[in-house]
Amino acid sequence: MCGRHPARGTFDAMCGRHPARGTLDAMCGRYASSKSPDDLVEMFEVDRFDPADELPPDWNIAPTKQVYAVLERPVESGGAPTRQLRSVKWGLVPSWAKDPGMGAKMINARSETVHEKPAYRKAFAARRCLLPADGYFEWHTPETAPDGPKGGSRKQPYWIHAADGTEVAFAGLYEWWRDRGRAEDDPLAWLWTCTILTLDAEPELARIHPRMPLVLTRDKWDGWLDPAWTEPEEIRGLLVPPPAGFMTAHPVSTDVNNVRNNAPHLLDAIPPDEVTVDATLF
Repeated sequence: MCGRHPARGTFDAMCGRHPARGTLDAMCGRYASSKSPDDLVEMFEVDRFDPADELPPDWNIAPTKQVYAVLERPVESGGAPTRQLRSVKWGLVPSWAKDPGMGAKMINARSETVHEKPAYRKAFAARRCLLPADGYFEWHTPETAPDGPKGGSRKQPYWIHAADGTEVAFAGLYEWWRDRGRAEDDPLAWLWTCTILTLDAEPELARIHPRMPLVLTRDKWDGWLDPAWTEPEEIRGLLVPPPAGFMTAHPVSTDVNNVRNNAPHLLDAIPPDEVTVDATLF
């Protein structure tokens, strides 16, 4: 997981570490989703949405927050699959987990191995979802970055989004976890959680960070959500990144580093003289 734990009110200014230093390369755990439920219902052709699941616009989503997920499953036992918009917690908790705490470490799943990992393989076969997003944030740390506060390297945040400004859909998985300490009819007895699939970033975006969330183009939405697709090898055929140039990026204010900051201006491009490190990436 990126940096410090968001639930403790701190920030996760960069996820993982620079690959050239031989360390981690996970995607950074921060994105934005500001569309209304009505907009998402129309965009994803949703048949069911419970107003109790409504979330406020969020321009600085961090792990363990509630997020929107589009999924298909029966509303009632034995019924036909229904496309739903639900609120789920970001950070997947497998059904076999002893407690939900491990979800904070499972915000991303590598698309290359998700079909074989014990924590994800069942969900990959049967519980896939789309996570609507305006775009996501990533932090770039050049080898020559100047020292930052307290001796740390300065990191420049970038806002990465569809070049045409439209909403995107991250490929995700969802799970539910039973809290045995609650009664069966307790609304909180079942915890719904999710994770975002990642893959190697396209060359232009890899200049910022080597990994990126898997953005599924609209022609793959139906297949990804279809619960009748259960063969891992067939499903893996959908794990295809959008064409080069589909996503674009620009540097943004370091205000996004603090999860307490949550407003539309976090997505705005900043002038070159405010960029904390090398601004020649794009």
